[in-house]
Amino acid sequence: MITNKKLSLEAFLEIRQEIRGHWPTGGDERLEFEHAVAFLKTVPYHKNFAKRLRQAKMKGETLLQPRAGVALVDEHIDLLNHLNKEGGADFLPSTIDSYTRQNRYTNAEDAIKQSIKAKRSLLNGFPAVNHGVEGCLKVFEHVDAPLQARHGTPDARLLSEIIHASGWTSNEGGGISYNIPYAKHIALEDTIRYWQYVDRLVGYYAEAGIELNREPFGPLTGTLVPPSISHTIAIIESILAAEQGVKNITVGYGQGGNMTQDIAALQTLDELTNYYLKLFGYDDVFVTTVLHQWMGGFPEDESASMGIISLGATVASMGGASKIITKSPHESQGIPTKEANAEGLRASKIITNLLKDQKTPQSEALKQEKSMIEREVKSLLYATLNVGKGDFAQGVVKAFESGILDVPFAPSEKNQGKILPARDQHGNLRILEFGNLPFDDDIKTFHRDALKARATHEGRDVSFQMTIDDIYAVGRGNLVGRPKRRDTDENR
Repeated sequence: MITNKKLSLEAFLEIRQEIRGHWPTGGDERLEFEHAVAFLKTVPYHKNFAKRLRQAKMKGETLLQPRAGVALVDEHIDLLNHLNKEGGADFLPSTIDSYTRQNRYTNAEDAIKQSIKAKRSLLNGFPAVNHGVEGCLKVFEHVDAPLQARHGTPDARLLSEIIHASGWTSNEGGGISYNIPYAKHIALEDTIRYWQYVDRLVGYYAEAGIELNREPFGPLTGTLVPPSISHTIAIIESILAAEQGVKNITVGYGQGGNMTQDIAALQTLDELTNYYLKLFGYDDVFVTTVLHQWMGGFPEDESASMGIISLGATVASMGGASKIITKSPHESQGIPTKEANAEGLRASKIITNLLKDQKTPQSEALKQEKSMIEREVKSLLYATLNVGKGDFAQGVVKAFESGILDVPFAPSEKNQGKILPARDQHGNLRILEFGNLPFDDDIKTFHRDALKARATHEGRDVSFQMTIDDIYAVGRGNLVGRPKRRDTDENR
C-alpha cells in the first residue's frame, strides 16, 4: 500500500538501478551521483531556477516563462535563445514531446530520425530521454537562463534523472496533477510512487547542498476548475514532495477570468501552502506561486488573444505571483511560432513592469473570496487526511475513489467526474453540482445562491447549459456564457 513516507536511501538506490536501464541514455556515467553533484555545484546563480525564484519573491518580482520545445537539439537551442533574447523570458522551458511522456522512447527515436530528414520538428516537444545527458547538457550550455522540464509524464523517473544531471534545475509535475488530467487508466498508487522517486531524487541533491525547484501542475484540466480544487491538490503534492526532502516548491493556479477571484486565489495559494506545510512539520520549504495564463479556448483574432494574455499578466502581478506561464496570440491555431511566442512574452513583460510597484487594494469582495477558498480547502484537505487515516498518500487514493476529491472534465477513470462548475453573474467560478465533495451546507448555499442570481438575471434556470456556455465564452470574446436574446423592446 502506498504511504507518505520518505524512501530510504537503500530503496531509492535499488529503484534507481532499475530505472537507469529503461533506455540506453540511462547508462551515462554523468548520471552517477558523484559526477552529477559536482557538476550541479558549478551551475551559476543566474541559471539556478530555485535561487532565481527566491530572489524574485524577495524583490516582489513577477518573472516570465513560456512553453516551448522541438525535436532536435540545435533547433531547440535556437528556439529558447529567441524566447530569451527577443521575448525577454526570465525562465526557459523544455516542453517534452508526447512519446516521451508515455515512455515510448523507441517511437521518439524514430521521430527524431524523421525530423532530421524532414529538416523540421515532427514532435510536439523535446525528447530529453533520447537526447540524454549529452543533448540536454548542450542545451544548458548554450542558453543563459534557468531551465525547467515541462511535460505531463505519469512516470518521469528517468526523465528527471537526465535533466537534473544536465543542469536543468526545475521539474514540473506530480503524482496527482500528472495523472488525473493527463491519463485514463493509470492507478494513482503508481503515479504517486513514481513521483515520490522524483522528489526523493531532488531531496537527495538537497542533502548534498544543491537546491532544485519542483512545481506541481496547478491548472489540472484548465477548464473551469474552482480554486479550492486545484489549491488542495497543489498543497497535497507539496506535502508529498516535502516528505521526500524537496525544499523549493512552486505551486500553480490557472487563470479563472474574474480578477478579484484570481487575485484571491493567488494570495491564498501562497498563504495556505505555507500554512499547511508548517502545520504538518515541514518548516524549511520555500514556497513561490505561478499563474498559468488562460488555459481554455482562445479567440482566433490575435489582438483579442493579446488582450486575454495581458489580463493574465495583470492578475499575476496584482496577486503577487513570482512567475507567469505565458501564452501566445497563436493559441487558437496550435503550436505557436517562436515569433508569436515572443510576442506573448513581451506583452506580459510590459504589464508586469507597469504593475510591479502597485498593490492590490483590499475590498470586501476580495476578503469574501479568500475566506471561501480557505474554508473549502480546509474541508477537502481534512476529509482526504481522514479517509487516509492520517496519511495523505493513502488519503488521495481513497478520496478520488469516493469523490471527496474530484476534478472537472478529467479523463482519468480514477476520477468520479461528478462535479460541475459554472460561472456566477460576475464570472467567478462556482460549483453547480457538488458530487461527493465534503462541503457543509453553508458553502453549498453560497455557491447555489450565486448561480441562482445569475440565472435570474439571464432569465433561465440553473442548469448544465450554463457550464457549456461558459466553456466556450472566452473563445467568443466574453467571460460569462450569456444566452442569446431576441432584440425586442423588452430586452433593449
